Amino acid sequence: MDIQTPIITMRDLRKSYGSKEVLHGIDLEITSGQVVGYIGPNGAGKSTTVRILAGLDNQFEGEVTVRGKDIRTDALEIKRHIGYIPEQTEIYDVLTPREFLQMLGRLQGMEEELIQARMQKMLSYFGMDIHIDDRMDTFSKGMRQKVLLVSGLLHNPEIIFMDEPLSGLDANTVILVKEIIQQLAAQGKTIIYCSHIMDTVEKISDRIVLIADGNVVADGPIETLRREEGDTLEAIFSNLTGQSGFNEKASDFMRSFD
Repeated sequence: MDIQTPIITMRDLRKSYGSKEVLHGIDLEITSGQVVGYIGPNGAGKSTTVRILAGLDNQFEGEVTVRGKDIRTDALEIKRHIGYIPEQTEIYDVLTPREFLQMLGRLQGMEEELIQARMQKMLSYFGMDIHIDDRMDTFSKGMRQKVLLVSGLLHNPEIIFMDEPLSGLDANTVILVKEIIQQLAAQGKTIIYCSHIMDTVEKISDRIVLIADGNVVADGPIETLRREEGDTLEAIFSNLTGQSGFNEKASDFMRSFD
């Protein structure tokens, strides 16, 4: 797609759970090749937004298009072009990584030979090739997260949604994943990255979208937000979400020991 054409569009996106409205009318356009740090406090609506964009929740109000197609009516076609790495490591843990990734590759219409070669190579970079035929119900959280990372990238998607992708990973794997994200971005992939780790978001993102209470409260390059709102992304986050006085709060906490 033309790099100037929005690859993702949200118009007045609203989502409710019962009587509680979680998203209050999100309006965003994301162009191809951007790395967007999508951040906010717990409960702000980040994961809800990503699930809608990934075609996993069609119970919402407003308009959402991905690659020019309506996410409600063309979800299956859209899913061929996206990778989704969720925060929760919900996988078919009675399967082995080989069986799990083979299933996902087949669902994406990949050639069998390509599935086998690519999964073996990708797992090896995470030190997981030696566990390719082990049942995943024996895996640690970090091991499962590595399999999820491979599952979201196996079919070389054009758009990648990452919701806390570093959860449970060791320090060396975190460094590797950051480098992979930067190289994916250099190839023109569009990445929506949700995380509470502000320094990582600040390092890898071309654009920051900050939501609070279901509304966009900041949107722009980190350099612009620094000039307008604060020196660091942590400071910007605190200022715009109404959280401050952490030094005093920590001091009050410590007085609990008195």
